[in-house]
Amino acid sequence: MEQHRHDHRRLGRELNLFDTDPLMGAGLPYWLPDGAIVRHTLEEYVREAERAAGYRHVYSPVLGKRELYEISGHWDHYRDDMFPPMALGAEEVVLRPSLCPHHALIYRSRSRSYRELPLRIAELGGMYRSEPSGVLGGLTRVRAIQLNDAHVFCTLEQAVGEARSALELIARAYADLGVRASRYRLSLPGEGGKYVADPQLWRRATALLREVLDGSGIAYEAVAGEAAFYGPKIDVQIADPAGREATLSTVQIDFHQPERFDLRYIGADGARHRPVMVHRSVIGSVERAVAHLLEQHGGAFPAWLAPVQLAVLPVGEAQEERAHEVVRRAAARGLRAEVRGPGQGGTLGARIRAARLVPYVAVIGEREADGGLVAVRLRDGRRPGAVPAAELLDRIAERVAGRGHELWPAA
Repeated sequence: MEQHRHDHRRLGRELNLFDTDPLMGAGLPYWLPDGAIVRHTLEEYVREAERAAGYRHVYSPVLGKRELYEISGHWDHYRDDMFPPMALGAEEVVLRPSLCPHHALIYRSRSRSYRELPLRIAELGGMYRSEPSGVLGGLTRVRAIQLNDAHVFCTLEQAVGEARSALELIARAYADLGVRASRYRLSLPGEGGKYVADPQLWRRATALLREVLDGSGIAYEAVAGEAAFYGPKIDVQIADPAGREATLSTVQIDFHQPERFDLRYIGADGARHRPVMVHRSVIGSVERAVAHLLEQHGGAFPAWLAPVQLAVLPVGEAQEERAHEVVRRAAARGLRAEVRGPGQGGTLGARIRAARLVPYVAVIGEREADGGLVAVRLRDGRRPGAVPAAELLDRIAERVAGRGHELWPAA
């Protein structure tokens, strides 16, 4: 029963966050208004965190010529997971299965100096995977993916530090989101032709990733057969309420694509050198991140991420104008608030129950309206009592800005 109660597909429908339609197709969910708020807030959070960490954001097309993916190696090693090419005159274009080839082209679009490195390029971009229908489910396995991706172009000497900084960025994001990593995995190649045949490449990249993990003091397990086709990676694993594991965040050190795209920079010695490419994703795909957050929190998102942060409940029609005034003041503070009056949900008790996942509920009766107060109820069951509306908004704004998980100071 607990597993079902926290299933993100059920919660997504119950909370009106996302849905699907047969005419759009399997693995292609759409976002409803409250879900779009969660997605937008999460995207802005990660963009802000990346900007603070020195990343510059770009946009790149979701299509590329088949030749692009032949150069990157995707066509040879990943073709079964890509959508078929589309004829465009004499050319063939493909929906991209990843963002890294596009970012490699952005890097090589102009001459680079060692003084520019590390160059950190980030994008929240769409990519597409031809997933079999049997593995699709909710937001966890989809065919259209919005990926929080980034690529750091750096010198060999900078690679370990950049990968370690990426792990620190992931840890800070998990703390803000209330996400727990179940384990860290060093994903290595397995047998077969799936992987690039370059033993020296694999040895160099694996040694650097081990240095990153050991230097960070992180316990990890090395697992064969889970690497990307072009190199090993650090996978940050999460588990759902039923104990099923999935990868959310990744860090990779890549020597393959800089070689394939002939990436260069001019060193201090005036000679041309090959950069190293560090791939990293803080929250992975937005779809999988939201699915996990739904299940992790049972729909009770941290206040800063909740689609509605404050529900204002007038007891009767006489208090509705006062309730709307509080909502207007909340909106002016950048808070997400709405009035839930008698005409929207019946009795006060029924409206309170309907708002059980909203972090803050403010009830306004006759006494509160006359005194400029609101009776506060918290999602965790506490009732701090009647406070001035301005004080409540100050408290909410402070906690949202700090991305704290505590709704109200302990008595």
